Amino acid sequence: MKINHLYLALVPLIMAGCGQATDETRVKTEAPVPVKVITLQQQMFHEPVNASGNFTTEDETMRSFKTGGIIQHLFVKEGDAIKKGQVLAVLDLTEINAQVTQATLAFEKAERDYKRLSNLYRDSVVTLEQFQNAGTGLDIAREQLTAARFNRTFSEIRASENGYILRKFVNEGQVVGPGTPVFQTNGAGDGNWILRVAVSDGQWSSLVIGDSAMITTDLPGKKAIRGVISRKSEGVDPVSGTFTIDIKPSAGLTGSVASGMFGKATITPSHGRKMWAIPFDALLDGNGSKGYVFVTCDGHKAQKLEVSISGLTRDRVLVDSGLENCSTLIISGSAYLSDQSLINIIP
Repeated sequence: MKINHLYLALVPLIMAGCGQATDETRVKTEAPVPVKVITLQQQMFHEPVNASGNFTTEDETMRSFKTGGIIQHLFVKEGDAIKKGQVLAVLDLTEINAQVTQATLAFEKAERDYKRLSNLYRDSVVTLEQFQNAGTGLDIAREQLTAARFNRTFSEIRASENGYILRKFVNEGQVVGPGTPVFQTNGAGDGNWILRVAVSDGQWSSLVIGDSAMITTDLPGKKAIRGVISRKSEGVDPVSGTFTIDIKPSAGLTGSVASGMFGKATITPSHGRKMWAIPFDALLDGNGSKGYVFVTCDGHKAQKLEVSISGLTRDRVLVDSGLENCSTLIISGSAYLSDQSLINIIP
């Protein structure tokens, strides 16, 4: 029995010793994985920015009356082409004309009073204060007449540019207040179209005003046309969380698009970014903007690194971060590697 107990006590020690020997043997006998490598070097890339948006104009606006009243007549409807200076709508001027008449009569009375008191003041019949008050009353009446005539002038809506009626919000006979939208118009009649696209903050920072773009639409038979960035937003859209870029076409869109029509643009930044271009085979577990690669810093062991993917070319993956600390990339044999695996670099 004592011998059996001693034997049982020695078994774990014997097995531990065997296991340790096995591990040491495995480490010593692990064969390096043959791999091929390339030397990494950052390059300047002008990575195209693909964006989409809608056509609009810079002068798209809501048109309304300066004063309130009853709409007497609407001369246009949605979709109509308009010319600069064309009358689009008018109010019933009965009340407005009455106000102008009242202001005219008040001005004429103030003018008579001023002339009479001027003569009396010269004869020392009235005081200087009375004469000055008459002059003030005349000035007030003159300004009230000017305001009444101004309101009558803006009791009609005229087109400020050649363009189109995009929307009509009211009907004839409807009572509207000052500033109530009546029409939505644009200046597209002169071909002042822009394509307004949404971009991310990274794309926004890589673009500058004047960068060139190619614009395409879904119109049948319409070829891509050139354009340039004419404006960059200086704040983020609180709804979409994106920045906006306005692209002005060089020519060729007059009469062929409508406000709100969908368009796409490929923008070429004039200022490139330094990135690494690596073969597709070197990238492992790519998922969106992240992936993994194997590098070697000492030529004997492989190191697994996470990299940030910026984009793709025809035969390369563009990496913008993650490879700063090592300049030798493993491009073959990665499937047999794990972090800190021994490697044998072959030509």
